[in-house]
Amino acid sequence: MRTLAQDVTETLRNWILHGQLQPGERLEEIPLAQKLGVSRTPVRSALGTLANEGLLDHQPKRGYLVRAFDMEAIAAAYEVRAVLEGLACRNAATRGLTEEQRQRLLQALADGDRILSRGELRPEDHEPYQQMNVTIHDTLLQASGNPWVNRFAEQAQNIPFASDRIILWDDHPIILRSHGDHHRIIEAVIARDALRAEQLMREHVYYAGLILRRNYEKLIAGGVDAPGAKPPKR
Repeated sequence: MRTLAQDVTETLRNWILHGQLQPGERLEEIPLAQKLGVSRTPVRSALGTLANEGLLDHQPKRGYLVRAFDMEAIAAAYEVRAVLEGLACRNAATRGLTEEQRQRLLQALADGDRILSRGELRPEDHEPYQQMNVTIHDTLLQASGNPWVNRFAEQAQNIPFASDRIILWDDHPIILRSHGDHHRIIEAVIARDALRAEQLMREHVYYAGLILRRNYEKLIAGGVDAPGAKPPKR
């Protein structure tokens, strides 16, 4: 059963990952507690957790500041994600999926197909597509059967713009290609083709990192303070 502190931590983490809290921004317990409608205790716990994760810097007398990540740090996180999620897919293919995992993945694929079948991306599709993407990646990580893969992959994702919660939402062809990757990865896992499943997932995450870098450089060229000013969506 989730605690209130865990819920507050997840909310603040999402705000940081999606750029709603900017690099260098100071986070204070009382204003956050009022904004979230909770007491200071879960907020204090959440800030400590996020500092341990490396998303916040704790400085004497200044409190907690949202940490800034440069492009090289973000790219490094994608490299780690590619290796770990590739390993997860290899393990999942070797072990085999449970029927519940198989059905969850197939349903997620169908959900993505339905959203993308319109040939355009609508604002109301953002949240369901994002959830579909998270479901696929999380299910494959869980199917690896290795808790360390889960743990370290989650740490790699807890860096702004390196999360599977971020979608490059303004480019339908890129989303279509990415979802095609999902189909090929899951087909390989179900077929128990471990090497192919690993290679496909590595390429999938690596390509997402390339798109992020391309978008990041466009933001820099446009004079925007990135990352953090406008979160690119994967």
